[in-house]
Amino acid sequence: MKTYPNDKLIVVGALKGAHGVRGEVRVKSFTADPEDLFNYGPLTDEVGRLVLTPLSARPGNDHFIVKVREQKQKEEWDALKGTLLHVERAQLPSADEGEFYIEDLVGLEVCSVGDVAEGRIKAVQNFGADDLLEIHLITGGGTVFVPFTQADVPEIDLNAGRVRIPGLAEWAEVEDDK
Repeated sequence: MKTYPNDKLIVVGALKGAHGVRGEVRVKSFTADPEDLFNYGPLTDEVGRLVLTPLSARPGNDHFIVKVREQKQKEEWDALKGTLLHVERAQLPSADEGEFYIEDLVGLEVCSVGDVAEGRIKAVQNFGADDLLEIHLITGGGTVFVPFTQADVPEIDLNAGRVRIPGLAEWAEVEDDK
Protein backbone atom coordinates (compact mmCIF):
# COMPACT_ATOMS: atom_id res chain seq x y z
CA MET A 1 0.00 0.00 0.00
CA LYS A 2 1.39 3.37 -1.02
CA THR A 3 1.87 5.98 1.69
CA TYR A 4 1.64 9.71 1.09
CA PRO A 5 3.51 12.61 2.64
CA ASN A 6 1.46 14.21 5.39
CA ASP A 7 2.13 17.66 3.98
CA LYS A 8 0.68 16.97 0.52
CA LEU A 9 -2.55 18.96 0.40
CA ILE A 10 -5.39 18.15 -1.99
CA VAL A 11 -8.11 20.62 -3.03
CA VAL A 12 -11.54 19.28 -2.05
CA GLY A 13 -13.73 22.37 -2.20
CA ALA A 14 -14.01 26.15 -2.20
CA LEU A 15 -15.44 28.71 0.18
CA LYS A 16 -18.19 30.77 -1.45
CA GLY A 17 -18.62 33.30 1.37
CA ALA A 18 -21.00 33.87 4.24
CA HIS A 19 -24.58 32.65 4.40
CA GLY A 20 -26.72 35.07 6.35
CA VAL A 21 -25.59 36.60 9.62
CA ARG A 22 -25.54 33.55 11.93
CA GLY A 23 -21.99 32.50 11.14
CA GLU A 24 -22.82 29.90 8.48
CA VAL A 25 -20.83 29.73 5.26
CA ARG A 26 -21.41 28.51 1.72
CA VAL A 27 -19.06 25.77 0.51
CA LYS A 28 -18.73 24.20 -2.95
CA SER A 29 -17.62 20.56 -2.86
CA PHE A 30 -15.24 19.11 -5.46
CA THR A 31 -15.40 15.53 -4.15
CA ALA A 32 -16.97 12.70 -6.19
CA ASP A 33 -19.72 12.35 -3.60
CA PRO A 34 -20.23 16.01 -2.59
CA GLU A 35 -21.19 15.22 1.01
CA ASP A 36 -17.87 13.39 1.56
CA LEU A 37 -16.19 16.78 1.90
CA PHE A 38 -17.52 17.02 5.44
CA ASN A 39 -16.02 13.69 6.56
CA TYR A 40 -12.41 14.91 6.41
CA GLY A 41 -12.47 17.20 9.43
CA PRO A 42 -10.85 20.64 9.41
CA LEU A 43 -10.33 22.23 5.99
CA THR A 44 -7.24 24.34 5.33
CA ASP A 45 -5.89 26.78 2.76
CA GLU A 46 -3.06 25.94 0.32
CA VAL A 47 -0.36 26.26 2.99
CA GLY A 48 -2.20 24.27 5.64
CA ARG A 49 -3.69 27.12 7.71
CA LEU A 50 -7.07 26.25 9.20
CA VAL A 51 -9.95 27.89 7.33
CA LEU A 52 -12.97 26.10 8.75
CA THR A 53 -14.09 23.09 10.73
CA PRO A 54 -17.50 21.83 9.56
CA LEU A 55 -19.97 20.96 12.30
CA SER A 56 -22.99 20.31 10.07
CA ALA A 57 -24.00 20.88 6.47
CA ARG A 58 -27.19 21.08 4.47
CA PRO A 59 -27.59 21.29 0.69
CA GLY A 60 -28.03 24.64 -1.07
CA ASN A 61 -28.48 25.24 -4.82
CA ASP A 62 -24.98 24.38 -6.07
CA HIS A 63 -23.24 24.36 -2.70
CA PHE A 64 -23.68 23.45 0.95
CA ILE A 65 -24.63 25.73 3.81
CA VAL A 66 -22.22 24.85 6.58
CA LYS A 67 -22.27 25.52 10.30
CA VAL A 68 -18.64 25.93 11.37
CA ARG A 69 -16.69 25.89 14.62
CA GLU A 70 -14.78 29.09 13.80
CA GLN A 71 -16.47 32.34 14.79
CA LYS A 72 -16.02 35.14 12.24
CA GLN A 73 -18.08 38.11 11.18
CA LYS A 74 -20.00 37.95 7.89
CA GLU A 75 -17.52 40.37 6.32
CA GLU A 76 -14.58 38.16 7.33
CA TRP A 77 -16.14 35.09 5.69
CA ASP A 78 -16.99 37.12 2.58
CA ALA A 79 -13.35 38.28 2.39
CA LEU A 80 -12.36 34.58 2.18
CA LYS A 81 -14.68 33.96 -0.79
CA GLY A 82 -12.87 31.88 -3.42
CA THR A 83 -10.45 30.29 -0.94
CA LEU A 84 -9.72 26.75 -2.03
CA LEU A 85 -10.23 24.21 0.77
CA HIS A 86 -7.67 21.43 1.24
CA VAL A 87 -7.12 18.26 3.24
CA GLU A 88 -4.00 16.16 3.67
CA ARG A 89 -3.70 13.44 1.02
CA ALA A 90 -3.42 10.81 3.75
CA GLN A 91 -6.97 11.67 4.92
CA LEU A 92 -8.55 10.69 1.60
CA PRO A 93 -9.78 7.14 1.09
CA SER A 94 -7.71 4.75 -0.98
CA ALA A 95 -8.53 4.79 -4.66
CA ASP A 96 -10.23 1.73 -6.15
CA GLU A 97 -8.22 -0.81 -8.13
CA GLY A 98 -7.01 0.75 -11.37
CA GLU A 99 -7.90 4.26 -10.18
CA PHE A 100 -5.84 7.04 -8.61
CA TYR A 101 -6.00 10.66 -7.58
CA ILE A 102 -4.62 13.09 -10.18
CA GLU A 103 -2.34 14.61 -7.53
CA ASP A 104 -0.69 11.20 -7.03
CA LEU A 105 0.92 11.67 -10.46
CA VAL A 106 2.90 14.74 -9.40
CA GLY A 107 6.53 13.81 -8.80
CA LEU A 108 6.43 10.54 -10.76
CA GLU A 109 9.30 9.79 -13.13
CA VAL A 110 8.58 9.82 -16.85
CA CYS A 111 10.16 7.21 -19.14
CA SER A 112 9.64 6.71 -22.86
CA VAL A 113 11.44 3.35 -23.22
CA GLY A 114 13.15 1.25 -20.59
CA ASP A 115 13.36 2.40 -17.00
CA VAL A 116 15.64 5.43 -17.39
CA ALA A 117 13.89 8.58 -16.23
CA GLU A 118 13.78 11.32 -18.84
CA GLY A 119 11.63 13.68 -16.82
CA ARG A 120 9.37 14.12 -13.84
CA ILE A 121 5.72 15.18 -13.66
CA LYS A 122 5.70 18.71 -12.30
CA ALA A 123 1.93 19.27 -12.33
CA VAL A 124 -1.35 18.23 -13.90
CA GLN A 125 -2.84 21.26 -15.66
CA ASN A 126 -6.18 21.96 -17.23
CA PHE A 127 -6.49 25.15 -19.24
CA GLY A 128 -10.13 24.59 -20.15
CA ALA A 129 -10.04 21.55 -22.41
CA ASP A 130 -8.53 18.29 -21.16
CA ASP A 131 -5.89 17.48 -18.57
CA LEU A 132 -2.23 17.94 -19.53
CA LEU A 133 0.80 16.51 -17.78
CA GLU A 134 3.41 19.20 -17.26
CA ILE A 135 6.72 17.38 -17.43
CA HIS A 136 10.07 18.80 -16.38
CA LEU A 137 12.66 17.25 -18.69
CA ILE A 138 15.86 16.05 -17.02
CA THR A 139 18.14 16.51 -20.02
CA GLY A 140 16.86 19.76 -21.49
CA GLY A 141 15.79 21.39 -18.25
CA GLY A 142 12.63 22.74 -19.87
CA THR A 143 9.05 21.62 -19.50
CA VAL A 144 6.65 20.10 -22.00
CA PHE A 145 2.93 19.47 -21.92
CA VAL A 146 1.59 16.06 -22.90
CA PRO A 147 -2.15 15.35 -23.22
CA PHE A 148 -3.22 13.05 -20.42
CA THR A 149 -4.89 10.44 -22.63
CA GLN A 150 -4.65 6.66 -22.79
CA ALA A 151 -2.99 6.97 -26.21
CA ASP A 152 -0.27 9.38 -25.04
CA VAL A 153 0.19 7.97 -21.52
CA PRO A 154 -0.52 4.24 -21.84
CA GLU A 155 1.15 3.10 -18.62
CA ILE A 156 0.93 4.45 -15.08
CA ASP A 157 2.70 2.51 -12.34
CA LEU A 158 2.21 4.26 -9.01
CA ASN A 159 4.05 1.53 -7.10
CA ALA A 160 7.15 1.93 -9.28
CA GLY A 161 6.76 5.70 -9.22
CA ARG A 162 6.70 6.22 -12.98
CA VAL A 163 4.62 6.71 -16.09
CA ARG A 164 5.49 5.66 -19.62
CA ILE A 165 5.07 8.11 -22.48
CA PRO A 166 6.43 6.44 -25.65
CA GLY A 167 6.12 9.66 -27.71
CA LEU A 168 7.85 11.92 -25.17
CA ALA A 169 10.57 12.91 -27.65
CA GLU A 170 7.93 14.16 -30.10
CA TRP A 171 6.38 16.41 -27.46
CA ALA A 172 9.84 17.67 -26.44
CA GLU A 173 10.90 18.69 -29.96
CA VAL A 174 11.52 22.41 -30.31
CA GLU A 175 10.31 24.00 -33.53
CA ASP A 176 12.97 25.83 -35.50
CA ASP A 177 11.86 29.48 -36.00
CA LYS A 178 14.18 29.98 -39.01
